[in-house]
Amino acid sequence: MSSQDKIYDVITYGRSSIDLYSQEVGRQFEEIPGFHAFVGGSPLNIAVGCSRLGLKASLLTGVGNDKVGDFILNFLKKEGVITENIPVIEGTRSSAVILGIEPPDRFPLVYYRDNCADSQINIDHVLKAGIEKSKLLEVSGTALNIEPTRSAAFLAAEIATTNKVPVMLDLDFRADQWYDIRAFGVTVRAFMRNVNIVLGTEEEILAAYLRDESQLIISHQQISAPEIKGDINEAINGILQLGVEALIVKTGSRGAIVYLSDGTVQEVPGFPVEVLNILGAGDAFAAGFIYGYLKGWDWYKCSRMGNACGAHVVTRLGCANFTPYEKEILEFIESKGGF
Repeated sequence: MSSQDKIYDVITYGRSSIDLYSQEVGRQFEEIPGFHAFVGGSPLNIAVGCSRLGLKASLLTGVGNDKVGDFILNFLKKEGVITENIPVIEGTRSSAVILGIEPPDRFPLVYYRDNCADSQINIDHVLKAGIEKSKLLEVSGTALNIEPTRSAAFLAAEIATTNKVPVMLDLDFRADQWYDIRAFGVTVRAFMRNVNIVLGTEEEILAAYLRDESQLIISHQQISAPEIKGDINEAINGILQLGVEALIVKTGSRGAIVYLSDGTVQEVPGFPVEVLNILGAGDAFAAGFIYGYLKGWDWYKCSRMGNACGAHVVTRLGCANFTPYEKEILEFIESKGGF
């Protein structure tokens, strides 16, 4: 199938939710007086970000037959995200997340994902999604944590590979979504054999290469999010040896580092801004990166675009609701000296 026959620029696969953000920046979580209702979930955020940048983005997720599902679908339709691949799955509930904002480095969040709809995406949903008709498939690592969405994600990547559709994996490591965080590493390493591009933070990359319990430093106060130690260079090389073409390491305010399978390493500077909320910055980065990738830009310029979108979002309160539009982000980059 030629690029002219593609009907989607990108399909994103995985989480979707209603996100309830603290109305008071800096207030301790236990003292939050009220919440703003936004939407969230890494693939949802990326789809919205891509749509605002002018791409035809389809989201492959699931919602329950409930008012939260209606809330999510209503937002996506207003944003121009293609929703034809979002089934309403009876007997499930749409996901929710509650988030606190305590800058500069505390952003506590609580997931409500028991029996969540996006974990019930199955093989039939994938077969109907038209993955072969897309220019890129982006998958969230959390979509691999449980059946049936795990097997369906593996099939989605196989369909994409067979049809020469590039596959991007956003590691999206959420420790409390795995029964054993070592299973995250085992699963994503298997999945990466059908992946062209991997996005992740250093912590996520260490988690993806986690093999030994001795690498975990567990605090009794935060068992759901243990610190992971290890050799980051060993983890990067291990991932590239799985056949990944490019590994993009997101380094926050420092920007990003591109590691290619031929041994090339490129550092890509970020855009200094005053940070309000880091949540959603990585998803905005992914949307900007995808925009550049589909335009045929080089790795450096794609990552620079991603950095700009991430910088935009960290100055705002939420995630998808605040991702930039094409014109404003290109003007922002130009105001900072260009690519």
